Amino acid sequence: MSGLVREIRLRARHLILPLFGSLAIVYFGYHAVEGDRGLTAWVAKSNEAEDARARVAALRVEREALEHKVERLRPESLDLDLLDERARAVLNLSAPDEIVIIEPQNDR
Repeated sequence: MSGLVREIRLRARHLILPLFGSLAIVYFGYHAVEGDRGLTAWVAKSNEAEDARARVAALRVEREALEHKVERLRPESLDLDLLDERARAVLNLSAPDEIVIIEPQNDR
């Protein structure tokens, strides 16, 4: 019996280092994929960044449209049609011989 125990202890010494090395590889591999800074978190952050870039692009287009509209209302480059349109919309006025078509507003 003591020969069997001695044989098990001898073989166990040769298995401990590879076993701990394998466990370390599995541990670090799991956290490289699923951890706070792993591949799944990286993919999620990449998607969030892409969504933010799309929102920035949409807001930039909207801002440029508003800047263009404001530019047309400046005194040095006044667009009388736009001024008339805005005055009628703000004051809720129309001429007696005009037909008014009310369009639904876009909800933002």
